Amino acid sequence: MSSPMATGQANTVKQFFSRRTRVAIDIDAPAEKIWGLLVDSDSYPSWNSTVLELSGRIALGERIRLRSSLAPTRTFKLKVKVFEGSSRLCWGDAMGTRVFDLKANARGGTCFTMSETIGGPLFPLFERMIPSFDESFGQFARDLKAAAERGSPA
Repeated sequence: MSSPMATGQANTVKQFFSRRTRVAIDIDAPAEKIWGLLVDSDSYPSWNSTVLELSGRIALGERIRLRSSLAPTRTFKLKVKVFEGSSRLCWGDAMGTRVFDLKANARGGTCFTMSETIGGPLFPLFERMIPSFDESFGQFARDLKAAAERGSPA
């Protein structure tokens, strides 16, 4: 039985001390090509409309700086926490962690999943100040799909 197609629709689950947003999308490209896009910090703004700037080396233990369309005046200083070639990448700070997963799908391509959990003991105090990630996550996934599928059979 094949798994349902991942369409790129993001959703958020809220709890009292945290919030988790997740999106999944099937991409007709090999994981290695998608991975290449995810770890090339300099190219993000050229293929991803949600990332205004990303600098630093994306490798285990390295620090990166990210500016996004959700908060264009803020630069997020993040640490690469997990770096498992062509399958899993995680970065984050003390407030949250973003996880990128790549897995083969039943159609010969790759299912890309991105999730982010933010929270902590003070989360209820500032939750209202953090915008929803749903639209941005959906756009990130669609942009990645378009860039990875450009001129590449699965």
